[in-house]
Amino acid sequence: MAFEKGPYIAIAAFCENVIEDKSGVLSLIRIVDRLLITAQGPNTPEEMQPFPINWLLVISMRAGEVHGSRSIKIEPEEPSGLKLPPLVLSAHFEGANRSTNLITRVNIPLKMPGVYWFRIYVDEMFITQVPIEVIYTRIVTPPQQSQ
Repeated sequence: MAFEKGPYIAIAAFCENVIEDKSGVLSLIRIVDRLLITAQGPNTPEEMQPFPINWLLVISMRAGEVHGSRSIKIEPEEPSGLKLPPLVLSAHFEGANRSTNLITRVNIPLKMPGVYWFRIYVDEMFITQVPIEVIYTRIVTPPQQSQ
């Protein structure tokens, strides 16, 4: 099914926390799209060790002419191009300019530096994608000498 007249993405972002008030208005706390990982010491690994994230993915959509329940698929892809298992949710659209907000926790290990893409589909139709850029830095320090 093609959505030529909706849904439309209003927000698609990772953040550390979300506050949703009684009227459904969202406040996103610490929107993140880049992660700096630093390893420091005398024996720091050359390759990045897996680093788990536990962030919230917020997707806010305007329905347009879409009504009813729809499947929402979030498909992560590593910088290597490897696609990870998708997360499948559902959302209910009420048409017009009504918003539908999805807030889901993403808890995956980031295994390498580079850009991870999280592609978002509504009923198998690609809508948008959200990146997380991982930058790995290592600082090798001399071993401490005993006195």
